[in-house]
Amino acid sequence: MSKITPCLWFDGQAEEAAKFYVSVFPDSRIDEVMRSPADTPSGPEGSVLLVRFTIGGEPFTALNGGPEFRFSEATSFMVDCADQAEVDRLWEALSVDASAEQCGWLKDRYGLSWQIIPRALPDLLADSDPAKAKRVMEAMLEMKKIDVAGLERARDGELSGRAAS
Repeated sequence: MSKITPCLWFDGQAEEAAKFYVSVFPDSRIDEVMRSPADTPSGPEGSVLLVRFTIGGEPFTALNGGPEFRFSEATSFMVDCADQAEVDRLWEALSVDASAEQCGWLKDRYGLSWQIIPRALPDLLADSDPAKAKRVMEAMLEMKKIDVAGLERARDGELSGRAAS
């Protein structure tokens, strides 16, 4: 077990959410489903209390804690994507709220925020030519899902006005 494990609070959907996340990411699995040994405010005896699972090789815990708390954008999970194809696949699988999309950020069906970031983005933003880096930043700020080709066109001065995506 990892020394630090994110614990995600759900209102009865812990097992459903864990199954969804392990279906989306490679190197993922459900490790344990713990049922409540007694009635609790969030569920009856025998209901799913905790789910320990691994996504992308990292440990997580999902807790059925009840309706008191919700996710916010103050916490998100950043996913390092090898290429545009991985960005596109994860975006399609996770995003459900277009109004919450901006600069590679999205919300999933449970309200959890994710940053779906192509590996090329930091390099493009750190270009040694400040004018190129600025064009990349300006293009990224106009995007919802990050489009690497669009960022590269912006870097090269080939875009004018709003960036695609």
